[in-house]
Amino acid sequence: MSRQIDFRSVSPHSADEVYATMVDPDYLRARLERIGGPGAALLEHSADVQGARYRLRLGLDAKDLPSVVRSVLAGDVTIERNERWTRQDSGRYVGDVEVTIMNAPASATGGMRLRDLPDGGSELNVRADVRVSVPLIGGKIEGVVGEQVKRLLAAETAFTQVWLSENGR
Repeated sequence: MSRQIDFRSVSPHSADEVYATMVDPDYLRARLERIGGPGAALLEHSADVQGARYRLRLGLDAKDLPSVVRSVLAGDVTIERNERWTRQDSGRYVGDVEVTIMNAPASATGGMRLRDLPDGGSELNVRADVRVSVPLIGGKIEGVVGEQVKRLLAAETAFTQVWLSENGR
């Protein structure tokens, strides 16, 4: 079984500006330093105007995890996230994401879309399926993980907006 999550954010900045920021290695390192948790790092990176690929490591301190998750996972959690973006046209990008929670029966996969809005600004949509392979309580953990993913995406979006306003392209 899996749990689907949907996330949407809007920005006053164009999709081209948001894309250039989201795939910038300095931005990614700064974002990881601020909200990536213990051991966060940019592990791989390649990007240009046509597309990007990068792999991130994020960490979660065990004390910050909900009890239902701590009952299945021992200690801190390490997450690897692979993202790939492709430029479709000016102001339109599509991507996919794969998330692996190391040493845990949990993962997520999904798609992303970044596009200009007709009246200005841009919109980012993320749709992902969270899977937790634990009998009986897997569905409950999927719900908790899904909410954590939404919180992380919201924090990343807020960080991106601040970064764009301070480091405008």
